[in-house]
Amino acid sequence: MKNIVGVRFKKLGKIYFFNPKQLKVKKGDNVIVETSQGIEYGEVVIPNRMVEDEKVLQPLKKILRIANYKDRKHYEECLKKEKEAFKVCQDKIKKHKLDMILTSVEYKFDDSKILFYFTADGRIDFRDLVKDLAAIYKTRIELRQIGVRDEVKRIGGNRSLW
Repeated sequence: MKNIVGVRFKKLGKIYFFNPKQLKVKKGDNVIVETSQGIEYGEVVIPNRMVEDEKVLQPLKKILRIANYKDRKHYEECLKKEKEAFKVCQDKIKKHKLDMILTSVEYKFDDSKILFYFTADGRIDFRDLVKDLAAIYKTRIELRQIGVRDEVKRIGGNRSLW
């Protein structure tokens, strides 16, 4: 049997399972976890639970710690920066006359990169946009094109459109 904890990173996002090690967490706790994308801040939605080994995809990444005051402040700062980056990116999209709609921005908790999500009808050459954003933010920039269905999921729709 394995001890697991379910963590969600976005309000309506997918639940990911982590190894809590010796930590006892409860639903609603904020935690700092190790992910394949780096260190992230998430909310516990499934507290400590024992599960049969066969039902767990191995290896589980670890919960590093329960989030402290400094972690919460940094997370809030990331959310604030996301709003500012959204406005800056929209202005740059207009400047470059790109046929795309910016849908959201995500600052990684460890400040390793900023992700800009957008929708567009076809392929977009956004190389100059990336250069502009990298010059402003001095960090790794990723632009990810998402489909309409993905956008509906991101904003909370979970029912079929048809």
